[in-house]
Amino acid sequence: QSGARINISEGNCPERIVTITGPTDAIFKAFAMIAYKFEEDITNSMSNSTATSKPPVTLRLVVPASQCGSLIGKGGSKIKEIRESTGAQVQVAGDMLPNSTERAVTISGTPDAIIQCVKQICVVMLESPPKGATIPYRPKPASTPVIFAGGQAYTIQGQYAIPHPDQLTKLHQLAMQQTPFTPLGQTTPAFPAFAVLTVVGKQRSSTMLLPQAITIFPCICPGLDASPPASTHELTIPNDLIGCIIGRQGTKINEIRQMSGAQIKIANATEGSSERQITITGTPANISLAQYLINAR
Repeated sequence: QSGARINISEGNCPERIVTITGPTDAIFKAFAMIAYKFEEDITNSMSNSTATSKPPVTLRLVVPASQCGSLIGKGGSKIKEIRESTGAQVQVAGDMLPNSTERAVTISGTPDAIIQCVKQICVVMLESPPKGATIPYRPKPASTPVIFAGGQAYTIQGQYAIPHPDQLTKLHQLAMQQTPFTPLGQTTPAFPAFAVLTVVGKQRSSTMLLPQAITIFPCICPGLDASPPASTHELTIPNDLIGCIIGRQGTKINEIRQMSGAQIKIANATEGSSERQITITGTPANISLAQYLINAR
């Protein structure tokens, strides 16, 4: 519909790169359709939650570091002008993305504000071409996430747990019968929808990063103690997202407690604070699974 050429990178990474190339009008039409699609997804996700305020659409642009100075402007004048004229929030990361010479520029706001903001960023990038060679950011492939539950191994695909091939399940069952072990888990945070942008000459090329499943990487290791000591982990969650974690009459938080085996306490709202504290207590594996399920919500 936009007339732009769109390419999506392989799906074996936590983030995927969507490259949009074509004439200016085609780029912005495609960008508008994507921004409105993200807003639609936010609206749909709120239909089952008790949250009252709708979070903004958030995109992450990737810009060559050599062009970020022009985007920020002297004393921050240019970025301030873009914020004021479009109504979008714009933040330029201080560090370069891993193994690249590019920096992330996060934009959030209404779809209309985002589209206007991207137009202004494109103008700046065309007026100030990148200096020297640019090493593009490429997300690293992630290991396939695996969760063990009830003697069965599952891989996480999107929002679903898919039973894993028999070999892993048998390995897990065998491990359960052998020496005591401590499953260790690690989660990567859930990100908002991302976008990346590059501009080349008269052809503007916009690249978008979309988050894949949040991943958890458990490993079975010989432990010194049959029952790992309980530990505590604390999270802070924005007030407008707490409803979707608690669920109607506490159904979702009880489900997360039951599935993870962790104790989860949600602090009462404090006046003047925009966040709520969640305290998770249990073994490292319990805490990791609870974190994963909270991020997935």
